[in-house]
Amino acid sequence: MSESVFRCGWVALMGPPNAGKSTLLNTCIGQKVAIVSPRPQTTRNQITGILSDAQAQVIFMDTPGIHQLRGKMNRVMLQSAWQAMEGADALGVILDADLYARRPEFLAKDIAPLTAPIAAETRPVFVIANKVDLLGDKSKLLPLLEALHGFWPRAEIFPVSALNGEGVPPLLAAIKKALPEGEAQFPEDMLSTLPMRFMAAEIIREKLFLSLRQELPYSTAVDIEAWDEDFERGHVTIHAVIYVGRSSHKAMVIGHAGRNLKEVGQTARREIMELLDRKVHLELWVKVKENWIEDASFLHALGLGAQ
Repeated sequence: MSESVFRCGWVALMGPPNAGKSTLLNTCIGQKVAIVSPRPQTTRNQITGILSDAQAQVIFMDTPGIHQLRGKMNRVMLQSAWQAMEGADALGVILDADLYARRPEFLAKDIAPLTAPIAAETRPVFVIANKVDLLGDKSKLLPLLEALHGFWPRAEIFPVSALNGEGVPPLLAAIKKALPEGEAQFPEDMLSTLPMRFMAAEIIREKLFLSLRQELPYSTAVDIEAWDEDFERGHVTIHAVIYVGRSSHKAMVIGHAGRNLKEVGQTARREIMELLDRKVHLELWVKVKENWIEDASFLHALGLGAQ
């Protein structure tokens, strides 16, 4: 790429749930802007991360996993993903290479919603075979790469490990080269378009995922009800509500003698303090709102789905 030509564009990161999109976004940006969990369907919104250097500005959109599950919340999440695809200059399709190398029979079904739309694309497409660090025998990767080329012959394919950065530099170089010429759309020190309130809510939700692991009900959301800043003291007071779908879920989130909720609050507060670079007082409450995942107005009030 010529140093005299600056490029700027939007890249939609898409793929099945739990493929590592958020991890890849954080690795590309060099800082955490999206929450990461071993559980699928962690990302519910378009998460925008911005990579700026002397050559280009890459504006990544991390989207909810493309899937065929039913339910209003799942439809809202899919709408967000497809909207990101429509507005992108280039597309990144992220897949779990370790999973499909071991279980190739899963591939066609998992990528079915993307197969035809990506094959018909005229924009640059990058197929990113992630999690290669988990492959003990790299030769098992070859049949997968051949299969992916069969599905999408026009796409460039990159084996990477979002976790340790293997293969990411050549991927980024190819993405920058594919972007249109143009001036940067955001300040060079800006890492995300997300408001701090949203990022704080996401941090709390991530800590819930990590603390409850397999037990976490997916009918859990976080809303920042109040955000009070004391600029003289350099202090922020945050009041956040954790919504759950059932009374039994409330007990799980709170934990015995409130222990789990206290741990979530402590770990989230530390990370929010790092994010804001100031002291934080965090108050958490848990409320039951039955069947909220099917309430369209409530979903949009929480900011879920397409923005």
